[in-house]
Amino acid sequence: MSDPHGTAYAIGIDLGGTNIKAALVNRTRGLVRSTCIETGSENGPDFVMRQIATAAREMMEHVLPHQLRGIGIGAPGTINWDRTTLAHPPNIPGWESIDLGLALQQLLRKKIRVIVENDANAAALGSARFGAGKPYKSFIMVTLGTGVGGAIIHNGRIFRGTTGAAGELGHMSIHYDGPKDGAGVSGAIEAYVGQHYLSRRAERCLASRSDSLLSGKTSLSPAAVAEAALKGDKAAQGLLAWAGHKLGCVLGSCVNLLDIRVFVIGGGVSAAGDLILEPARRTILDYIKPGMQAGVKVVQETRGNEVGTLGAASLLFNDLTDKHAAVPVG
Repeated sequence: MSDPHGTAYAIGIDLGGTNIKAALVNRTRGLVRSTCIETGSENGPDFVMRQIATAAREMMEHVLPHQLRGIGIGAPGTINWDRTTLAHPPNIPGWESIDLGLALQQLLRKKIRVIVENDANAAALGSARFGAGKPYKSFIMVTLGTGVGGAIIHNGRIFRGTTGAAGELGHMSIHYDGPKDGAGVSGAIEAYVGQHYLSRRAERCLASRSDSLLSGKTSLSPAAVAEAALKGDKAAQGLLAWAGHKLGCVLGSCVNLLDIRVFVIGGGVSAAGDLILEPARRTILDYIKPGMQAGVKVVQETRGNEVGTLGAASLLFNDLTDKHAAVPVG
């Protein structure tokens, strides 16, 4: 049977503090082509908007106008309920509140539909449609990057909560008087496994270890720790096991609260695979009441950073008669 949506395309944009990734995505075939340009956030919001328009314009050159459903943008910061406006994204100085739809239409000189969504929600949608989350009707997406992002897919839809801000798993606390994260929450999981915090712990614990490949090095990124661990560095593996244990603590609480038992882990740190995920799998059951332990899974995202742009584009692949509706993944 032919697919009536086979000629439907959308552009997905993943707005980051360092880079802007853009992709042209087909509804059934997935990623068609992609590009990545510097965000230039130090140049202010007007420059960043022009960069977004440049990336979108490059993708628009490869699709016929009548085939393009619109542009989806995954971004950090506060997204309004109508999914049109982005306010106070981190790492972009001077950005207060911008209606991205209106701004892009002006820059592109074209009337085009634009939907904005939290970047973790977009990644979850990309995973649900094209990645490791595809087999599951309900799962929780966790992104381990600069911060710790979270998103909830329930019965095939993004669960957005009362104001659209649901899924802030990174700010869930695992210790009432633990270290504070960037939002000021004591003992939040982000204050243990977020990139900034994990790097500081790596510098304290590994740089002085003569038996580590990272001995004597400074500015240790989680990616460097993961690379060393995959090469057999026992000290680096121990640090990732510590991080996996912390992650398992908060995932167990999520099961108790939501009765969702599948977790898809993405983001840069997830590249360590089972070195961080297996400790999380062992720990999680200790934090779930016995009657809710069946079927618990912690899986690695298979599409890497592509899920952000795939999910952003997928915002356009649904029935948009109800603009407030969560986005179906089927």
